[in-house]
Amino acid sequence: MAGRSSLPEGYVTPVHRALTEPILIAGAPRMATIVNGTLAAALGLGLQLWIVGLAYWLIAHGLCVFSARRDPQFVDVLIRHVRHKGYLAC
Repeated sequence: MAGRSSLPEGYVTPVHRALTEPILIAGAPRMATIVNGTLAAALGLGLQLWIVGLAYWLIAHGLCVFSARRDPQFVDVLIRHVRHKGYLAC
């Protein structure tokens, strides 16, 4: 046990990497990907605006991937930001 700290046996537990990393689908958070895909499908299939639905999905997914590279939990932060009132709001 050279080089280990003086913690008792069994005190340190290894944590699998999958438990700490966010769930991403194609580089974007899972919830954002599902919402974007649903809205794009509604535009493309429901309203029969194929090009608009595809363009919406490409732009929205690209923005989500860009944001997820900076902060993988940006969706949770955005939801929390929308729920809280501004400090000086009347």
